[in-house]
Amino acid sequence: MSTVKVLVIDDEQMIRWSVAQTLRGVGHQVEEAGTAAEGLTAFRQQGPDVVFLDMRLPDGNGLDLLKEMKAHNGPELAVIMMTAFGEIRTAVEAMRLGAFDYLRKPFDFDELEVLVTKAVETRQLRRQVVELSEERKKLFGVENIIGQSEKMRRVLALVDKVAQSETATVLLQGENGTGKDLVARAIHCRSKRVEAPFMDISCTAMPEALFESELFGYERGAFTDAKGTKRGLLELADGGTLFLDEIGDMSGVSQAKLLKFIETRTFKRLGGTMDQRVSLRVIAATNRNLEGAVREGRFRQDLYYRLKVIPIVLPTLRERREDIPLLVKYFLDKYNSEFNKHFAGIDDDALGVLSDYAWPGNVRELRNLIERILILEKADTIRLEHLPPEFVMPELGAGAAHHEGRAPETGGFRLPSTGISLEEVELAFVQQALELASGNQTRAAQLLGISRDALRYRLQKIKGI
Repeated sequence: MSTVKVLVIDDEQMIRWSVAQTLRGVGHQVEEAGTAAEGLTAFRQQGPDVVFLDMRLPDGNGLDLLKEMKAHNGPELAVIMMTAFGEIRTAVEAMRLGAFDYLRKPFDFDELEVLVTKAVETRQLRRQVVELSEERKKLFGVENIIGQSEKMRRVLALVDKVAQSETATVLLQGENGTGKDLVARAIHCRSKRVEAPFMDISCTAMPEALFESELFGYERGAFTDAKGTKRGLLELADGGTLFLDEIGDMSGVSQAKLLKFIETRTFKRLGGTMDQRVSLRVIAATNRNLEGAVREGRFRQDLYYRLKVIPIVLPTLRERREDIPLLVKYFLDKYNSEFNKHFAGIDDDALGVLSDYAWPGNVRELRNLIERILILEKADTIRLEHLPPEFVMPELGAGAAHHEGRAPETGGFRLPSTGISLEEVELAFVQQALELASGNQTRAAQLLGISRDALRYRLQKIKGI
């Protein structure tokens, strides 16, 4: 263990000297103080990692000094109280006020080093927890929801209001890839529940037979393999957020059990008789039309209205095309950092194609595209030739039927009854493709649905005509 700064505050010089000598002997830096005033001055000047504090001082009370030190340094400071026999009740009060531990006089000096080691390790663990919490906020905070369009500004404003409220249920609706999971985590991270668990459950991945035992837990002997008591996901999420993804796929039996829990906030473990009560926020998400499912009898109307206390509808990417440049930049920065690439941006032609594309997979599809380009290409700018053919020729891709609201053409070219020169047709289409692509052979090849080498072959053939 590295050198630790220790402050010893005690009015008995022999105790101070003994503690200081013991800790200096193992390499720690030790300061001493004989009164509360001297101790407070040394504390402010030194900024110790660990304080050994006597309960009784000539000019003050150890508990009062403890309160002042903790108010100044919070959980970062480890204070070990030193108390005489018969003051155990006061020592317990000190623990309640934030003391790390206490030593009863006369104490074993071999304990000192062990206590200092434990105190420093606990401090480091607390720091790591804080750092992990801050990292989680950075990863899933609302600042990671990219968009400045009017629709996204409304969504973000609603997310902030919901996060700061104590509303118990939220319903997120939107197509796949619109970011429902990110919004759910952002609500959690901006709420008072941020230090509590965020439990993510996919309703499509949980078989109905396991739903009750996984969500509610079970008691020993509840079924053949129940060898002991198991806490369910609801108990594990207590105080935090339960995120039920794809709730539109939940079976009717599971819907009834979930509704009962939402209404009462209580449940019984499988095989149990006692009610368990938890405090958590339920966020449900779906890409399905739940109103239609209710009309068709596939989703309970009472559960739908219980979930829809605060509905948030996430717009598709084609409904907020003005956000595409921001998203492209965000994903470029992200994957440049991850893959050690140096793409500076995207050229206007490629950005124009992305802005016109239908995006059936929404933001997730855009993210995957940028990731794929940065993995496969060696360049400093995303250009047309880096885009898959279906982006330049939408009728070739899965998004064709959605492109600008038009259905793809199903008819082909018809051969005139008088016949035609195939070489002249080929020449005409190659010339048109080159004109549309401003001479860019890669883009012209994409427009014709052939490779760049195939286009070059045809150009060579045309020159020989």
